Amino acid sequence: MADKVNDLRSALALLKSMPGQLIETDVEVEPMAELSGVYRHVGAGGTVMRPTKEGPAMIFNNVKGHPGARVAIGVLASRKRVAALLGGRPEDLGTMLWHSVDNPIPPVLKEGSAPCQEVVHRAEDPDFDLYKLVPAPTNTPDDAGPYITLGMCYATHPDTGRSDVTIHRLCIQGKDELSIFFTPGARHIGAMAERAEQMGQRLPISISIGVDPAIEIGSCFEPPTTPLGYDELAVAGALRNEPVELCRCLTVNEKAIANAEYVIEGEVVPHVRVQEDQNSHTGYAMPEFPGYTGPASDQCWLIKVTAVTHRKNPIMQTCIGPSEEHVSMAGIPTEASIYGMIEKAMPGRLQNVYCASPGGGKYMAVLQFKKLSPSDEGRQRQAALLAFSAFSELKHVFIVDEDVDCFDINDVLWAMNTRFQGDADIITIPGVRCHPLDPSNDPSCSPGIRDHGIACKTIFDCTVPYDQKERFVRARFMDVDPERWTKDAR
Repeated sequence: MADKVNDLRSALALLKSMPGQLIETDVEVEPMAELSGVYRHVGAGGTVMRPTKEGPAMIFNNVKGHPGARVAIGVLASRKRVAALLGGRPEDLGTMLWHSVDNPIPPVLKEGSAPCQEVVHRAEDPDFDLYKLVPAPTNTPDDAGPYITLGMCYATHPDTGRSDVTIHRLCIQGKDELSIFFTPGARHIGAMAERAEQMGQRLPISISIGVDPAIEIGSCFEPPTTPLGYDELAVAGALRNEPVELCRCLTVNEKAIANAEYVIEGEVVPHVRVQEDQNSHTGYAMPEFPGYTGPASDQCWLIKVTAVTHRKNPIMQTCIGPSEEHVSMAGIPTEASIYGMIEKAMPGRLQNVYCASPGGGKYMAVLQFKKLSPSDEGRQRQAALLAFSAFSELKHVFIVDEDVDCFDINDVLWAMNTRFQGDADIITIPGVRCHPLDPSNDPSCSPGIRDHGIACKTIFDCTVPYDQKERFVRARFMDVDPERWTKDAR
């Protein structure tokens, strides 16, 4: 079934066919904080403050102030749903993505009309207003403004002509203006904007919203797995075994994803920086993946919007910043990067890897490692070092044996409680650049931290020493198929 998924609508149709994976409501909802407040209880999960849980995706059919538009949220807020949408098993997603990176299928240009351009609004139209055209929610009452959280930003490097897709923080600032936040040195489109600014040029950009989930997952790869010049749309092409179709934008010299629900066309303006909360003055941006609301930046770049195009009866797609959706989008590509790095260095030892929900998909990884011989003792720690090198924002690595389910945090903590000694099995690596959104990565929390965003990276080795494996055999239960006893149970 998953091979039929090639856009948001086919993805939602698949979820609708799966019991308990999609619900809809016709009750009117206010997009400012209320919509996300509802979904927090329905299925946000992740690092959202409790009470929250993993639950179905949700469609709001009656969004206040936006007649005819719908909002879908939580499409990827479940590893089970991601697996169904990509046509794989939940435990195999990391290796699936790694093979897709190694076997890319580049996007192709679709000539002629595209579904995303069925309805066209140009910035020069007298009634053009992003606030009315795009039903972008706020996650909380503290947000700087309405955010586009799942916009696939697509741009082309002014020197090389190579294009790339990335998700960035986008806030509506005016009827034809967006702010975009580039993490310094982290994302490819930021490098493109910096180069265009050096040349005194505007950078054409398209923002595609509501697309094939394979594109959303693939766009979250980062260096060194996908270096500058690698178009992550080719990962989605490999996952689907057919190229992503692009179309020409109508008002700027750039391309967009042809079957998106919405496309915003515009240009990144050089030598202009925007205060993110200039309209709300809350001091905050939006909730970020660690579970805290980030501060508003005064270094956002400005996008001057030239057009908004969309399908008839468009579906806006959004996510809650710290939800399980972020874990899926950030964590699964990270798992792929870690798996590939370690598999190349020591084939057959790493059984699986999980970038767990408590770390938002970025801060924490669990490595399931199999020691094949006495000489493998110590290699598990080398694998953890490779994981840190594969993904710089990783803070904590837990290593477990092959008999521990790395996707079950209770099982991981069981291994820690029965196979781990704090004075022998903690390896610390202080003073390493990590992630600025972790509030504990700050000199105020540790005298050993010299600058905000630096962390003490830590390995928790919860594996059994190879020469003691016989002392740590788990209780051996009879292996039976329970179907005979449970299929007719009441």
